[in-house]
Amino acid sequence: MKRPTVIGIAGGSGSGKTSVTRKIMEALDGHSVVLIEQDYYYKDQSDKTFEERLRTNYDHPFAFDNDLLIAHIRQLINRQAVEIPTYNYEIHTRSDETIEVEPKDVIILEGIFALENEKLRNLMDVKLYVDTDSDIRILRRLQRDIEKRGRTMDSVISQYLNVVRPMHLQFIEPTKRFSDIIIPEGGENNVAIDLITTKIRTLLSE
Repeated sequence: MKRPTVIGIAGGSGSGKTSVTRKIMEALDGHSVVLIEQDYYYKDQSDKTFEERLRTNYDHPFAFDNDLLIAHIRQLINRQAVEIPTYNYEIHTRSDETIEVEPKDVIILEGIFALENEKLRNLMDVKLYVDTDSDIRILRRLQRDIEKRGRTMDSVISQYLNVVRPMHLQFIEPTKRFSDIIIPEGGENNVAIDLITTKIRTLLSE
């Protein structure tokens, strides 16, 4: 049986990764595609107090359980189903629920650190980096966190300046050099998305 095609989609918070991912999945209609969101793989923190969990830096690579993520991607490549963890953001640790995911012809991994881990990169056939100006990213993050997560504007701005921005410059921006294709302006760049989906279809037909 043919090996699944693995696609990594990285980029900063608010860069438009989700829009790019959605458009690629829509363009691959007719092929079996599974999306793995890196955010599901935040480390379990049940051994920590709630106060300790609140101090977790979710914009640092250490916040993610890459060993489990890599193991699951390998299982999907080998056409084996996996049980993906879920994360409870209210108590800041994993929930007891998991999501069963069946193997597909295309595996898309989307997340800010999708290209940060070398072992993970080595499993990918196509590596994408969504590159969007910082002013647009912070505005998108403001809107999302206020509307969907009940945050205040001051708290979002403080977190961005003290954590998100420095972590982006230190850990996320440098992963751009590992990408096969850089997509400026995210989901609005239809030309880049068309080129990418054409390449993926070629890989699937080989």
